[in-house]
Amino acid sequence: MSDTQPDTSSQSAGGRLVDVVLDEASIARSTPEVEHDRAVAIYDLIEENSFQPVGHPATRYVLNLAVVEKRLVFRIRTEDEQDVVTHVLSLTPLRKIVKDYDLICESYYEAIRHATPSQIEAIDMGRRGVHNEGSTILMERLEGKIEVDMQTARRLFTLVYALHWKG
Repeated sequence: MSDTQPDTSSQSAGGRLVDVVLDEASIARSTPEVEHDRAVAIYDLIEENSFQPVGHPATRYVLNLAVVEKRLVFRIRTEDEQDVVTHVLSLTPLRKIVKDYDLICESYYEAIRHATPSQIEAIDMGRRGVHNEGSTILMERLEGKIEVDMQTARRLFTLVYALHWKG
């Protein structure tokens, strides 16, 4: 007989993402740092997330993210390719925070090359604060559509940031 306990974490209680696909047409070429952040966000998101489309059963989901005509598109399918729901959100409420985040990220990546550790830490604290603000706005925009926790929203915001500035 095994002493293994079933997983009772919040991840298993609701739905979760098992894959995230970014629309290639929506992605702008970016710096190596941003590309790295995007790859890490996808990896971390798949590893640990809480993602539950409202009104749908708790299961394993695949998320396709795209920007189409200045709108953020969340296309959600089950792991076995069954369409669940598509949500289309205006990017307008996120525009300012993404611009602010872009500016602070540029400062952060420049600081990593030339600044003192205390300067880097100060900029990074500001970067995390703006990132949290963007994540909160994203959670508010998804309210009533998709339930996510803050960590999932943070990783999703990183991906929205990667998609947002195409062209």
